[in-house]
Amino acid sequence: MHLNPYGADAVLLAVNLATRPANTPEELAARCEESGVENRLVRARSVTEEDLATVRTALDEWLQVVDATDEQTRVDLVNAMLAKYTEHPRLTNHAGDGWHMHYRPANVPVGRLVATLISTGTALHLAGRGVTRLGRCATDGCDNVYADLSRTGRQRYCSPACANRDAVRRHRARAS
Repeated sequence: MHLNPYGADAVLLAVNLATRPANTPEELAARCEESGVENRLVRARSVTEEDLATVRTALDEWLQVVDATDEQTRVDLVNAMLAKYTEHPRLTNHAGDGWHMHYRPANVPVGRLVATLISTGTALHLAGRGVTRLGRCATDGCDNVYADLSRTGRQRYCSPACANRDAVRRHRARAS
């Protein structure tokens, strides 16, 4: 069985790249490799400045999805990304390791590949877990994004460190 790369890993890659943007094509390639998202495809190609620019544009669009203030706007923005970066789904066994879905044609540049993964992964994340499951950290002074993968759907912080920092702040405010 082949695991679908368009799920949580793609959304977490978007969080990673939005929080710590890649500054060079080499850094983008390394971050894609680290995430495990379609790493064979990235490793087999050279990542260019144009790929980096495409990913930056897709991340700007993705951050609009994160910052949307209502569900319909969020859905409309995701649908616009899907229309821009994806094509009709197709079954493929390109690596010989099992049939799986792709939402892009074969041999697209790395930038388009990452944009397709992020847009499709985000759509699947929101449809499967809930449209409200993306956000910005609730800690004052932290603007990082998160993708809520929790069972309860109540994540409000980008990291345990920020959650702890905010809990200490609230505790001290009550004590004074």
